[in-house]
Amino acid sequence: MRNAMIIDSKDNVAVAIEPIAKGETATYVCEGKEVSLPALEDITIYHKLATRDIRKGEPVVKYGEHIGIASCDIKAGEHVHVHNVEGHRENLEAKE
Repeated sequence: MRNAMIIDSKDNVAVAIEPIAKGETATYVCEGKEVSLPALEDITIYHKLATRDIRKGEPVVKYGEHIGIASCDIKAGEHVHVHNVEGHRENLEAKE
């Protein structure tokens, strides 16, 4: 059963579309393939979880855009929120 989603294959976080308890499997579709990983923490509905390990200082990517910088190492399956992400928006003008 799918209980999370990503929008862009560049994303390194998925959004929980229902509450996911620690130890449950988070399942989402990426590039047409179903992907599953264990939730290492409780994930509140509409909150994010890491789909892969994210190193401190690395961009957090949601909807294909940088939404912040990891303030510490984040393991795949961990909750991604204000406690481990520093606010930082990608400079979209520099992409043009």
